[in-house]
Amino acid sequence: MATTQKPRRERPEASPKPSLKSVVGETTYGVWLDMLKVLVPGGRTHRLAPIVAGMLRYAAEQSARNARRRPSAGALADALIGLDEGDDDATILVTIAVQQLFRDAGVRVTRHARNGEPYSVVDASIHEFQRWGAMPWE
Repeated sequence: MATTQKPRRERPEASPKPSLKSVVGETTYGVWLDMLKVLVPGGRTHRLAPIVAGMLRYAAEQSARNARRRPSAGALADALIGLDEGDDDATILVTIAVQQLFRDAGVRVTRHARNGEPYSVVDASIHEFQRWGAMPWE
């Protein structure tokens, strides 16, 4: 008795997660991973957030520079530029990319305050990125 096999369903390819590596290059991304592996485990969030914000600032500058040369810079590059210009909708894509950076480095993004309340180093970093030029004392 012959059995009929159901045709295999092709799984739709998942869209690749946004990666800062595509914006800054493999060498820079590798250095960032090494930095996070060393700094994050014992680091304080209020010190780590500006470092990661600086990484994002660098990536945004690279995105802007590359966008002038080639108009189709990609969704993450566009999101970095948009976030730098105050587009809050760009936050989601940048957050995913920074979470991926932390995962690639093998370090945790979630921490807990003394009262047990969880918070994210990624959220703090994006907040620092958005306030990069802010000088409240002026």
